[in-house]
Amino acid sequence: MNDTTARAAERIRGARALVFTAGAGMGVDSGLPDFRGPEGFWRAYPPFRALGLHFEDLANPVWFERDPALAWGFYGHRLGLYRSTTPHRGFALLRAWAARAPAGAFVFTTNIDGHFQRAGFADERVLECHGSLGWLQCTKGCGAGIFSAAGVEVRVDPATFRAMGALPRCPGCGALARPNVLMFGDWSWEQERTAAQSERLERWLAATDPAQVVVIECGAGTAVPSARRFGERLQAQGATLVRINPREAAGPVGTLSIETGAKAALEALDGAI
Repeated sequence: MNDTTARAAERIRGARALVFTAGAGMGVDSGLPDFRGPEGFWRAYPPFRALGLHFEDLANPVWFERDPALAWGFYGHRLGLYRSTTPHRGFALLRAWAARAPAGAFVFTTNIDGHFQRAGFADERVLECHGSLGWLQCTKGCGAGIFSAAGVEVRVDPATFRAMGALPRCPGCGALARPNVLMFGDWSWEQERTAAQSERLERWLAATDPAQVVVIECGAGTAVPSARRFGERLQAQGATLVRINPREAAGPVGTLSIETGAKAALEALDGAI
């Protein structure tokens, strides 16, 4: 790890632009639950074990029609958890590195927790490819568009993880609202916000020589490979890829693999830088 860390630190010091890609492993070091496998999910949400429901079952828009209290119990609890959890020190280290890079940095994340923005990254430099729990949309597609979840609170029964009381509503038509998050089997996700983020990222990348870009990937696994594939795309164009992952650190030829958790690896890199 020491030799790889030293080489990665050298590349980061000399980079004109940095791309930070992140998956669920980035949030685990902040204390967010690890949903890896059914046991990990059921440890975080015990009532769903009795119902035989996995993460993939619950992260489905069908529940907002069939059982809104179940759907908003799951997402409402996560919304409260993400708001009450402080992003770990690794986020601040990434911000400091971005400030030293001549062209700055851009974030590409599969996480829906909004923690990069909470850690001080400008919203204009973040792409949330699966959307964000900080934003909502109408379940009826009334045309209200995507609206903020600021001020929205969902009371959740801690014993059953079902929502209690009033549920979020669309400000346009009053119908039930849902998170502006891409779920499994989701054909109604409104993509306008994420599409605008993607356009900003591609314009920013087009202005920089790929050979002067370093991609730092934190906690992105193969189960949801969007962040890994994006980083590998940039690597194929000439960028350096630093992959940080305690279990799945291997990558294409030339990848600088650091086989540990995100926070520990970022602290080690910062020491070397």
